[in-house]
Amino acid sequence: MLRLLRSLSLLALFVCTASATPVLYHNQKLRQQTQAFVDGVLPGVPSGFTGIGTFAHLPYEKCFQNNSTEFDIAFLGAPFDIGTSYRPGARFGPMGIREASRRIDGYNVPQGVDPFRDWARIVDCGDVELTPYDIEYAVKQMQASHQHLLHSTPAHTGRFPRILTLGGDHTITLPILRSIHSAYGPVSVIHFDSHLDSWKPGQLGMPGVTHGTYFYYAAQEGLLQKGASIHAGIRTPLTSIKDYEDDYEVGFDIIEARDIDVIGTQGIIDRIRAAVGDNYVYLSIDIDTLDPAFAPATGTPETGGWTSRELRQIIRGLEGLNLVGADLVEVAPAYDTNAQITALAAADILYEVLSLMVRKPLN
Repeated sequence: MLRLLRSLSLLALFVCTASATPVLYHNQKLRQQTQAFVDGVLPGVPSGFTGIGTFAHLPYEKCFQNNSTEFDIAFLGAPFDIGTSYRPGARFGPMGIREASRRIDGYNVPQGVDPFRDWARIVDCGDVELTPYDIEYAVKQMQASHQHLLHSTPAHTGRFPRILTLGGDHTITLPILRSIHSAYGPVSVIHFDSHLDSWKPGQLGMPGVTHGTYFYYAAQEGLLQKGASIHAGIRTPLTSIKDYEDDYEVGFDIIEARDIDVIGTQGIIDRIRAAVGDNYVYLSIDIDTLDPAFAPATGTPETGGWTSRELRQIIRGLEGLNLVGADLVEVAPAYDTNAQITALAAADILYEVLSLMVRKPLN
């Protein structure tokens, strides 16, 4: 009986093995055919409307969770707008700018560089988590986050990496300048804006740190190279002409928007370069530098501004300056057109700034 059971077991094993062999062969052949099909079709040609929403499809890095991440230039979002005095909404600026940057890629013809395929490792570090309830605490969060990235090890060259910050309202420039000071000391500032942003607290109904007073605080704290910083694009109404006198005491020279009609873009470039010289330079760009015809989606629009072409030409003229960082602020997508013209202009301006940084490494 035992011998019969063994024989039946061997027979069953043989039958199972024999029946499984064609199935295994079929599955292996199917996998090979599938792989051949996939290899012939994928990967496809990259397109602007696919992929996750980083700036210009850059790799996303969790820079605050992974301290070993190395980069030379990083994009950083600052979704913050509780320092505004008129129209809120710039907390959605980083998202809007990234969305509008989807088609940015490749060779920058006027600057003669492909910033994405040159020497620098460029990443998108996502957004800083900023409280929307407390300006003073949010300012501390912004400084700590920026300083954390600034004091990380660059991937290739220089002592510090460089950070391009997507605002957010212009209040964020104060904590960024505090962070920059920890690495470079006082720096010159090139400030593109329609407003001075150097008013004393209490003027214009703005108590404390806001998007209209941050340069006053920066000057009081010694963050600026006094007499070697410059505004460009100014055309705001003033409380009185004394606003210009106070601004001079803060340490700025002024280029008004209307000056372009007399001296042209090259004249603007020449005055900026003469003001900052060979100093370390921080570049801060308010999108309201542009006329509302080109950038309607901003918190405090002023007519009579520059075109997007003029501003991009002026920024290209800053080649060779020692840029230590930059921000672009005050994009409020809720007021934009269906065609995203404000966000598109912002994204392209940042592309120009990025190209400048790649063309001039900081050693």
